[in-house]
Amino acid sequence: MTNREIQEISCILEAVREQKPIVHHITNYVTVNDCANVTLAIGASPIMADALEEIDDIGSISSSLVINIGTLNERTVKSMLLAGQKANERCIPVILDPVGAGASALRNQTVEKLLQEVKITVLRGNMSEIGFIAGVQKGARGVDAAHNKDSLENSAAMVQEFAQKLNCVVAATGAIDILSDGQRMFYIKNGQAVLGGITGTGCMCTSLIASFCGAGKDYLSAAAGGLLCMGIAADLAWPKTQKAGLGSLRMAIIDELSHMQSGTIEQYANIVIPLQTD
Repeated sequence: MTNREIQEISCILEAVREQKPIVHHITNYVTVNDCANVTLAIGASPIMADALEEIDDIGSISSSLVINIGTLNERTVKSMLLAGQKANERCIPVILDPVGAGASALRNQTVEKLLQEVKITVLRGNMSEIGFIAGVQKGARGVDAAHNKDSLENSAAMVQEFAQKLNCVVAATGAIDILSDGQRMFYIKNGQAVLGGITGTGCMCTSLIASFCGAGKDYLSAAAGGLLCMGIAADLAWPKTQKAGLGSLRMAIIDELSHMQSGTIEQYANIVIPLQTD
């Protein structure tokens, strides 16, 4: 990646620290605490609010909105739709995390309705979830990322085409994260395979992306910044904690995020801009 892109991501991180954007979460109760903690660690301010009665009030003070479908019920689906529509009215970025898409009819119907009725800014899911929503995969393995048998190039083409179709940023996470706004594309190669053994690392990525989107208008760079910070934090934390185990890694990632600086990104970023062909 060129210095220009790295500098753009670093500038957004600095803006997050300075502005402390409020990130409204309607999210997964399994991972809500971790999502709040990584949002705070990167410098933003989380608010967890899914009551229909306060959606308008919370939305009026927020800089971005996370909609995470990990734990659904009829009440929260209504809140997600209303919050997304209110965010659209206020031109607030909406980050959708389609946790477990393909695993149940309710999840599938909810994602479809959200994509129809809310303008999504960033769609962040693992490759299994993104592939299902895009219509190239018939099912899903719960909330875990499935092994992708396609080549990196084929996966990237699917992500780019889907981003064009939705007119938003699509971020598919995996061994290599693939991000596109339909025109530009990034590969992020930071991160550790052991993250798959910790519940909620994908949800945490989504919260970091929302933190960046709340402080920057280049949403592809913002999405890349959120994923990059998570990957670098894992790369730095794992050597320090692998003897202790995954619980220690989880806490060390939050520690590393709290210390994340522009210089850290510049030193450790492993991002590739693939050659684009027509």
